Amino acid sequence: MIMKLFKFSVFIRSAMSLVCLLLLLWGNVPALAQTPSSDQSSSITPYLNRAIEKITEFTLDNGMKFIIKENHDAPVVSFVTYADVGGTDEPDGKTGVAHFLEHLAFKGTTKIGTNNYEEEKELLSRLDQISMELKSARETGNEEEIQKLAATFEKLQAEAASHVQQNAFGRIVETAGGVNINAQTSPDSTVYFYSFPSNKLELWMSLESERFLDPVFREFYKEQNIILEERRLRTENNPIGKMVEAFLGTAFTEHPYKRPTIGYNEDIRNLTREDIRDFFDIYYGPNNLTIAIVGDVNPEQVEQFAKVYFGRYTEKPEPPQLTKIEPKQTETREVTLKLASQPWYLEGYHVPALSHPDNAIYQVISTLLSSGRTSRLYKSLVEEKQVALGAQGFNGFPSDKYPNLMLFYAQTSPKASIEEVDEALSLEIEKLKTEPVSEQELQQVKNQLRAGLLRSLDSNLGMGKALVGYEVKTGSWRNLFEQVQAIDAVTTADIQRVAKTTFVPENLTIGRILPQS
Repeated sequence: MIMKLFKFSVFIRSAMSLVCLLLLLWGNVPALAQTPSSDQSSSITPYLNRAIEKITEFTLDNGMKFIIKENHDAPVVSFVTYADVGGTDEPDGKTGVAHFLEHLAFKGTTKIGTNNYEEEKELLSRLDQISMELKSARETGNEEEIQKLAATFEKLQAEAASHVQQNAFGRIVETAGGVNINAQTSPDSTVYFYSFPSNKLELWMSLESERFLDPVFREFYKEQNIILEERRLRTENNPIGKMVEAFLGTAFTEHPYKRPTIGYNEDIRNLTREDIRDFFDIYYGPNNLTIAIVGDVNPEQVEQFAKVYFGRYTEKPEPPQLTKIEPKQTETREVTLKLASQPWYLEGYHVPALSHPDNAIYQVISTLLSSGRTSRLYKSLVEEKQVALGAQGFNGFPSDKYPNLMLFYAQTSPKASIEEVDEALSLEIEKLKTEPVSEQELQQVKNQLRAGLLRSLDSNLGMGKALVGYEVKTGSWRNLFEQVQAIDAVTTADIQRVAKTTFVPENLTIGRILPQS
């Protein structure tokens, strides 16, 4: 018993490290559902209908859309600003620019974050010029010129820093009672969010509108070093990070899902403030921003303030749409890395986007196989065969706006081999094709998915993220609630149909981490 607990605790630490890395690197890993209590299996349709009745929406003349969900249970409100742009939209050679922009979006404006913008502006311009000259000198190997320019660069950077009021934007938010101020960049989106007391609605309108109306991308070179260090920690010095990058680069050959959202090292180093500004000008127009506001608010007042503050935004051309389509995979792909790590095994299968009619079926399959200790993979690989310390997976990797992957992963137990994990996982997947899932097991999975949805809607922030995500990715926030009916409609025949077409060798990518010899 003690050994089993020890093994499980080791797996939990390793698995959580993988899940956290996936979330940090790709930004869209879904939360794992817990097994619900029996009363959660009852219909939640009345609850969802009441929620829908409290939602209103409007669009400003410049194209910016707002979704408002009233919740007067407490005098608080959460705000989610969703930019429909992420790693997939970056130009070749400039990976990481969307994530870089997210960092700089907290640096303030011409009025917030500076004690003398006119002087700072001149210093920032000179810094950019010296940086370009320093890069050229390093390419030619002129050591004397490199030292001279480097000294000038450091001096200018110190002068520019003397004008910066550190974390001014965040301090305004926190002083006014704001909490959870943060942002995340995924392959599909960049999302900014925080919560305020409900009497600070107009303050949020003022701050957030200024943030993207009048941004100053200050401290660029400081953040560049921070992001490079993030990449070193998460990818270059982390076995799982290395595998994730290699795995996606193998599973996708054309679609930008193959690229890391944080960017490649060389691309990050070569980005300029001008690159950030150009990307911002293209993708941060009002018609590419959608805002969700959930909490103790009056929708009419929200619209009045929105017209005053966000109505100042000038309409921009529609940003370019992603046209690259991943070709159909025709044979099994494999990537093996020998690293200083315990053995890990990964399998990924191409699946459709969130908006596809079969998405609910894929959600059911993913939950059936790998959600929690009652799942088939955990019972089989961990408890019965003991070939893995743990086995899990999820649908929608690395994101789900476009066709993506259903990913499974397992850490091999000390007494088993990677091949045994492969065989055991393949057997469980094969059962989905040949053995109908029992109605009892299917109902249990549906209950889990319902409970997961309820938990996400229980928080103002969770509701806001869900509403705006479904609005942009599927065309309507109402699809979030219709997903419940879609899940309820899934049958055992649906599961077999999808399993037979999806879980085939020509659609499979395998990843292996093996210990260095």
